[in-house]
Amino acid sequence: MWPNRVRRRIVVAKYDVRSPRADEFINHEEIMDTLAYAEAHKDDVELARSILQKARANLTPAHDHGTTLTHREASVLLACDDDAMNAEIRQLARDIKQAYYGNRVVLFAPLYLSNYCVNGCLYCPYHAKNREIPRRKLTQEEIRAEVVALQDMGHKRLAVEAGEDPRHNPLDYILESLQTIYTTKHENGAIRRANVNIAATTEDAYRQLKAAEIGTYILFQETYHRERYEVLHPTGPKADYAWHTEAHDRAMAAGIDDVGLGVLFGLEGYAYEFAGLLMHAEHLEAVFGVGPHTISVPRVQPAMDIDPDAFDNGIPDEMFEKIIALIRIAVPYTGMIISTRESADLRARALQLGVSQISGGSRTSVGGYTDEQRPRDTEQFDVSDQRTLDEVVGWLMDEGHIPSFCTACYRAGRTGDRFMEFCKSGQISSFCAPNALITLAEYLADYASPVTAASGWQTIERELALLPEGRRDACAAYIARVRDGERDFRF
Repeated sequence: MWPNRVRRRIVVAKYDVRSPRADEFINHEEIMDTLAYAEAHKDDVELARSILQKARANLTPAHDHGTTLTHREASVLLACDDDAMNAEIRQLARDIKQAYYGNRVVLFAPLYLSNYCVNGCLYCPYHAKNREIPRRKLTQEEIRAEVVALQDMGHKRLAVEAGEDPRHNPLDYILESLQTIYTTKHENGAIRRANVNIAATTEDAYRQLKAAEIGTYILFQETYHRERYEVLHPTGPKADYAWHTEAHDRAMAAGIDDVGLGVLFGLEGYAYEFAGLLMHAEHLEAVFGVGPHTISVPRVQPAMDIDPDAFDNGIPDEMFEKIIALIRIAVPYTGMIISTRESADLRARALQLGVSQISGGSRTSVGGYTDEQRPRDTEQFDVSDQRTLDEVVGWLMDEGHIPSFCTACYRAGRTGDRFMEFCKSGQISSFCAPNALITLAEYLADYASPVTAASGWQTIERELALLPEGRRDACAAYIARVRDGERDFRF
């Protein structure tokens, strides 16, 4: 049913950032040593200040990117509880985000294809032993209907989701679904980038996903603590910690340029997960020369037969926000994602501290977008921010952000090391800023409510004036053509 694999126990593992073995590049002893070091130095304000000063070099992005903080340095900052230092951390995170991504916020939506799953994950309502949840798998016609509904909202970018089930959700089904997503067009709508969040698989399968023109391959580690991981994943192929943790290496070896990391905060102590997440980013950078294209920061939320209080590692909002800020400081080039799991208020604060991508108008149920009422019985998790996409777009502009539906880098071949070359050197803004305005203009012309449209055109005029003269004139010309009915321009 799935590839034969031997689960290996490493009796003595040494930390090696370049190792292909999960127990060596995410090394338990190294994490424990890091946490002990951070605890011992948490009151050393001078050390914290020197680490923060090192990170300030990222305010002027440089191609060699030699100022990235290590997982140990960042862990010291996480442990520091000096109020003045924590205020400096938050401010530096804001400034670094501005240096790399400006005030642009990329929008996307998840699309759940199937909730059939053979795994026994204790934190997910899709687990195989849940006999109460209705199981559903979309047909290609149903996928087309979902895509049309998403296009009619204004979305151009999706995150494709499916449970792990070799019989119901084989790779061929995912590949066929991607073709359906990309070829479905309704009026001026089109899905221009489909990121994929499916279970760890083989290098050959990743090659096929690459050939299907996926955007980013996303896989959450859930928890980097191996013993905790194995308790939380008692059955199914996902129970193999090494196979799961090494998946991004196989994906990148297969030619997928962009991969996304994430942990489900709340399953294990946040300091352990934070160190493991940064070690994973360091590993990808060391081996492939390209760190994670995105890092997601979900927290455990209520869902059918899942009670977050059953997990004793919940994170208060203040610490969660600090983690977001420090990920932005330590991995300044990555796109940071926060979903509708979180409230509108928390998402507003997260956007200030480093988040650069958010979902909008999301439904986390299979077939949820074509149902008039939000389905609850097949949701993977409760959606806290239930505003429509139009409301989210208007809110972002009220908060001083530029909503972006841009997919230009992926379609122009600016992925992997090519994207990082532009991002790390600070040149990505010359593409992203005008492309964000062009795609916002498309949204305003085709989908926005009158109130959002009025605010949006004012936002575009204001932001156009801030572009360099050459880019400004070309961008304004494209936007004029959008208002005349043409579509799909990009730098």
